[in-house]
Order: sequence, then C-alpha cells, then structure tokens
Amino acid sequence: MATEARDGTMTAKRLRTIIEELCGRFLEREDTVRTLIVAMLARQHSLVLGPPGTAKSELARELTARIEGATFWEILLSKFTAPTRMFGPIDVAALSRGEYRQVFEGRATTADIAFIDEIFKCSTAALNETLGFLNERIYHPESGGEPIQCPLISAITASNELPSGEDTAAIYDRLLVRVEVDYLADPSNFAALVRSAVADSARPARTTISLAELQDAVTTAVPAVSVPEPIVDAICALRAGLRRKELIASDRRWRQSVALLQASAFLDGRTAVGETDLAVLTHVLWDSPAQRPTVEREVLQMVNPDAKAALDLADSIDELEAELDAKAGQSKENLSVWAIKEANPKLSRAGRTLEKLYKAATAQGRSTDSIDRVLTRQRAVHARILREALGVEASALQAGH
Repeated sequence: MATEARDGTMTAKRLRTIIEELCGRFLEREDTVRTLIVAMLARQHSLVLGPPGTAKSELARELTARIEGATFWEILLSKFTAPTRMFGPIDVAALSRGEYRQVFEGRATTADIAFIDEIFKCSTAALNETLGFLNERIYHPESGGEPIQCPLISAITASNELPSGEDTAAIYDRLLVRVEVDYLADPSNFAALVRSAVADSARPARTTISLAELQDAVTTAVPAVSVPEPIVDAICALRAGLRRKELIASDRRWRQSVALLQASAFLDGRTAVGETDLAVLTHVLWDSPAQRPTVEREVLQMVNPDAKAALDLADSIDELEAELDAKAGQSKENLSVWAIKEANPKLSRAGRTLEKLYKAATAQGRSTDSIDRVLTRQRAVHARILREALGVEASALQAGH
C-alpha cells in the first residue's frame, strides 16, 4: 500500500477506469474527460467552451463527484454576483455584536475542487478576488488582515461564449486548458442519446478515488515524472513552428504546460513524458477557437501522423458539406446526380481511409481522439447528404469500429 501511495499506480488505473465509465455516459467526450483529469492532476484550471445543452455542467459534476472526501463548491456567475456570495457571506450574528467577519464554510475559500459556470459573467466587483483565488489560491477577507490560503486543487469552468472585455480576458488567460464541446455529431450517438431518455435506468458502474490519493498524485507522483531531453527539443520545435504561423503563447503558459505533460504520462501509467503526451497541448496553445486547427496540426504532425492525416481529410469533408449547402434550391435530380457521382464516393473513400488510420494508430499505441472526431464528422456529413440528396437514412453507416 505504501508503494502504491508513492507511485500512484492504482490511482492512475482507477482514473483510467473513471474515464471509461464517463465516456460510456457522455458520448463523444473521451478527449474532454481525459483532458479535464489531466488538468486536475497538474493542479491547473480548465475551461469547457460550448453551446447550451452540451452537458458541460453535468459532466463536471459527475467527474468531481468521483473524488471521495473532497469539498466541492459550485456557482453560476452573473454580472451581479457579489464577492461575498463566492467567498463567504457576512456573519449577521457576529455583526449584531459589533464584530465584522465572514462565514467561509461551504464557499470557494474551503473548496478542494470548484466548478464555476458562466465564468466570463464574473462581476467587476468579484474579478480581483476571483483572479487571486485561481492564481494564488488566496482570498483577501472583507475585513482585511492576512489573506486566507485556499485548498483549491483545480477549478473546472464553463462558458457558452468567449470573454468580451479586458476584465474577463484576464480570467481567460489564467485558464491553462481550454476544451471545446459541441452537440453530438454522429447519428448513431444521437440515436443512443434519444434511447437513453426512455430506457430503464440501470445503476452504472461508479469507480472513485479518495481526496488523499488525488493529493498524493498531484504533489508527489506527477512531479516525479521525468521530462527527457528529446521532449524538451520537441517543445522548442513546436514553439518555433507556431511562431512562424504567428501563434505566440506566453512563456508562463509554456512553462505551466510541462505539468500537463507529466500528468498525461502519469495517467497512462508511465514514469517519463513521451511524444504522445504532447497532444494535450492542442488544448493549451490557442486563444481563439479559429486558431485551434492550426495548433492541432502543428502538434500532431510531430507526434501522431495518423491523426494529422485524418485532420487533412476533415478539410475535404467540410468542403463537401459546404457544397451541399450551396446547392440548396437546386432540382432534386441535380442534387441526386452530384451525390451519387461525387459526394458519396468521396465520403466513402474518406471513411475507409479513416478506418485504416484508426487501425494503424491503435496498433502503434497512439491516441485515436482526433481520428475518432473526424470519423464522427464523416458519418454525420455522409448521413446528411444521403438523407437530403437521396432520401436514404444512413443506418448502415452507424456501426462503430
């Protein structure tokens, strides 16, 4: 047991099981779940960015509930949220005795894990205290005096939109990990979602870890993961490649990302960072979602050529969907001819190529997250073209790999 506590082997194994369980419940979210856990292990904060109704809050709650013994704090922010609501209301009983103090129990000041929804709606009044909470894990009491040290390990934040002003941009800059989510794309996954609304609710498997195990991993096991010189060289090469494309991340962001690489290796049960761990940087080195594909390609061409090839195919799939949109209003006959002679063959070839890339990546032990995402996109576009151009439902395309 003492050895397990030192190296975190069983903790990492249980965390991998948690990922599997959550991915069975939250479809098309494997990369998201893994990345949030990596951020937590690295003692960093994350942002889940996506439209309403994409299970951002539900996923965060279900993930954090797997940490037994942890104090969890959650809040939905608005521009009117006062700092005292976040960090501790005034003690009315004490005030009646002429004492000015706050009640911190059950607030951010006592939380091990936090979930902050609509983070960019943070009020101006609460901005500085929120930054201090995220950056230094401290809170300055309303009554003055020494700042309070907060036990916060990691905060998961969520938003439907990017920050719109300089004030909230400061918070955005402090969220090292940024993950985009969207509505389900694969028709078979959407069908499974609909079925789950009426299916008998069997009690799902529910693996947990203790707060002590998480803290030991964060403070001891993850920092002990080595970072070989070839990985340092790869990071330097990646930085140079992104700078050539005028994508520049701060030195602080690069330095903090090293802990993410160590956490990724720990989660996979390794004692040294490998090239595959660099994939997590696709969620770190962009400011706007429009920059993400460029960052992803730069990273993946170094660490996962199969995934890079899949992303190249994604461009042609997007072009076919754009062409379908442009043909709106044309005759059914012209649309059918285009679908039969051009769109369907191209998408079928893309599907076969993606399946081969998936098998090659699996055989080499490389991540298939990007390939999975492009495969989901291919199936969605293929199903749409068959349905809208040919009046055929693509149920045959819904078989997974």
